[in-house]
This record gives sequence, structure tokens and C-alpha cells, in this order.
Amino acid sequence: MVKLLIGKKGTGKTKKLIALANEAVAVSSGNVVVIEKGSKLTYDVTHKARLIDTEQYTIYGYDMLYGFISGICAGNYDVTDILVDSTFKIAPEAIAGLESFTKKLQDLSETTSTNITLLISADSADIPDSINAVCEQV
Repeated sequence: MVKLLIGKKGTGKTKKLIALANEAVAVSSGNVVVIEKGSKLTYDVTHKARLIDTEQYTIYGYDMLYGFISGICAGNYDVTDILVDSTFKIAPEAIAGLESFTKKLQDLSETTSTNITLLISADSADIPDSINAVCEQV
């Protein structure tokens, strides 16, 4: 399942992501991965989750992010949850590429049985209705 946490800047999306990551670690029988741009979540997300900074791997854009997430799933069959903070900072194409990105992630999620959550800094009215993900307003 692909889930979008949608809200404008300052609405508490990152706090929600931290809570979701920590909850997922508590109930998961596998691994939880949190992807972020920069290393600002180091002290907020439990050490039991794998925290990855995209800047260390020079990830930029939806194609690179998709390849990276696919690689995580391919390299470790025990990944149950992947959470991505600041999606539009990693992929500046923003809304323009979001629809095709979420479609590819949905297929990947179903194939690998991985829950994928993306934080989207936008107004929910700006998100196309055709996106096949669960959208949650924060």
C-alpha cells in the first residue's frame, strides 16, 4: 500500500511520520526504513529503524528515488515499511511527476508486500484525483 501524508509546510507531517515509524517498528516482524533529505530525524526515530539520508547517496528526482526504494526492497526481503520524509525536496519535479511515481510505487508495494508512506508538502486540492494511493490530510 502507498500512503500519502499531505499538508502544507508546518502542519505536523514530520511529527506524524516519526510516530508512524516508531509504531511500525513496535509491531513489525521485519525492518522499517526511513528515508530523509539531511539527517534531522536522527534523535527522533528509534534506533531500531534504518535511517537513510539521500544526500549521502546523491539521490535526486523521482527516477533515482524509485530505483533506490526498489533496491532496498530487492536487497532485503524483510522490509515491511518504507517512509519518505520531504518527498518534494528529494524530487523537485513535485506534483508534475507524482502521479507516475506513485503508480510505480504501488506496483512495487504489491509485489514486495511493503507499506510505503510519502510526505507531500502541498495542499490536498493540488493532488490529482487519479493518484492511486491512500491520501491522508495532516
